[in-house]
Amino acid sequence: MESSELTALLTADGLRMLADMPAVRSSDDVARQVSGLRAAGHSPDLVSALVGQARLRAKAETKFGDLAHRMLFTRAGLEQATRLSVASLHAGRFRDAGATRVADLGCGIGGDALGLAGLGLSVDAVDADEITAAIAAYNLAPFGGSVHVVHGRAEDHDLSRADAVWVDPARRTAGRGDTTRTRHDAWSPSLEWVFELARTQPIGVKLGPGLDRDLIPDDLEAQWVSADGSTIELVLWSKGLAREGVRRAALVTRGDQAWELTAAADATDAPTRELGAYLHEPDGAVIRARLIGDVARPLEAGMLDPHIAYLTSDAALTSPFVASFRVREELPADTKALAKALRARDIGRLEIKKRGVDVDPAVLRTKLKLRGDSAATLVLTRIGDTRRAILADRV
Repeated sequence: MESSELTALLTADGLRMLADMPAVRSSDDVARQVSGLRAAGHSPDLVSALVGQARLRAKAETKFGDLAHRMLFTRAGLEQATRLSVASLHAGRFRDAGATRVADLGCGIGGDALGLAGLGLSVDAVDADEITAAIAAYNLAPFGGSVHVVHGRAEDHDLSRADAVWVDPARRTAGRGDTTRTRHDAWSPSLEWVFELARTQPIGVKLGPGLDRDLIPDDLEAQWVSADGSTIELVLWSKGLAREGVRRAALVTRGDQAWELTAAADATDAPTRELGAYLHEPDGAVIRARLIGDVARPLEAGMLDPHIAYLTSDAALTSPFVASFRVREELPADTKALAKALRARDIGRLEIKKRGVDVDPAVLRTKLKLRGDSAATLVLTRIGDTRRAILADRV
């Protein structure tokens, strides 16, 4: 969103029109709304702002639910925003640690500040982009004086009023539309600045889940977070926000439910074993946290291959930290033979999962020429140097 669009939108008439806008979910919806608004004589800036916000609000439902329809967004801000259910879990840690005022540095459109303020904490929200800060101020306005939004650099903000800090470094190129990821040495504020702050302040730092683990200081708690099957972030916690004896954690969320696995260090992997009656795929947060062994033991499971994150067991057990499948049989790994075997079993709907093999599931699906009334899951993997194809059903 450009400043001229924001100016056109943030008027009594602009906001009233936005409130009355129907959801815009498709290209046809965009064309219809643009044509109608232009025919009514509205300015190009207002038309662009209204239709853009209506489409972003529809997309934002997955992160903010019904609240999305009273918020403003930029495309980049929505993409990078913490979903509200996860932000609330982070906010609970600040509250439980006794924090009353949190500095949110790199607040974006205000997703994390919403979680903090929603639990009754006072928030100083800071963002280096002027328009993003203005949007955050709009989104956080219902909290009144308990939230103060500032346009400025994280490094320049006075932290004397805060008793804890939340930092979300900019990890993409500048902009409010399409952006690209940058190397860790180009983040703002820098990791060096953040880690120096962590030595003196209780902070939480939101980072990408694929951060090089060698960069994580030994005295910080590292918590990988997944939401609805996708690993979305790594949070590092320091001082009073880090839990006693915890250095590795996997927080798994689905909808409003959450489960967590914690440990003092990386877990030792379970031993390898032959394929059993069940196959288990650990959640991405568990894999990133290197806690697969701690998940395997309660399942009475072992590794299919020491280098690939699939577990197998004979026990009819599962957990929130894995997706479990009941093994039907092994099939030929050769594509032609596999296609013939699937047709013989009347399988027309096939979920394809893979680890350790160079396969494009979309290309393979085309080659298999599936037809039939039955459904199944196909797991493609490697055990040693041998490619394996395992037919299974989700538990």
